[in-house]
Amino acid sequence: MSNIKIAIVDDHKIVRDGIMSLIEEEPGYKIVCEAKNGIQILEECEKQEIDVIIMDITMPKMDGIEATETIKEKYPDIKILALSMLNEDQHIRNMIKAGASGYVLKSTGKKELIHALNTINEDQFYFSDEATQSILHELVKPEVSKSKHNQNVHITDRELEVLKLIVEEHTNQEIADELYISVRTVDAHRRNLLQKIGAKNTAGLVKYALKNNLFS
Repeated sequence: MSNIKIAIVDDHKIVRDGIMSLIEEEPGYKIVCEAKNGIQILEECEKQEIDVIIMDITMPKMDGIEATETIKEKYPDIKILALSMLNEDQHIRNMIKAGASGYVLKSTGKKELIHALNTINEDQFYFSDEATQSILHELVKPEVSKSKHNQNVHITDRELEVLKLIVEEHTNQEIADELYISVRTVDAHRRNLLQKIGAKNTAGLVKYALKNNLFS
């Protein structure tokens, strides 16, 4: 049986080196490349055969969500395992929608990481206990009525950054440049904010931020 060809994508070299050290001595695996952002891994996909990509989410130039979407469109047979510090349901959902087959936290150990890689390589899904609990919590939590949503909306740190720049009247391109993400990702954050807050447009987002004193 041939080795599973692994690519590691993370903007921190120390993280890539750490993952590599966990995998490279494990029989049945071969690290074929590493990349520090979505653009680089797309270039690597064009050069060589890759079975599974271990993908970080928050990266400059092109984040893991956009990279996953693009890779799954162009190379549907490549499996994506999200490996992130983020245990927020929004990020987990976004990676699932983008086409990831699994999601584990960077706090995971070698045993779970190897198990996750084996599972998704066999066309199955794998989510760490923490990620599963986050997804279940999102599914079963009661729907918040619009009249009370201001007190109960959970906005991620990244969404707050985007919202702040929206309030300051920055364009999507300016927000993308400021936060080192793609315009497509800015659009996704804007849509998520509109949905969470129950607003119809940008004016509604600004009104929400002012009413709740989010930015002094």
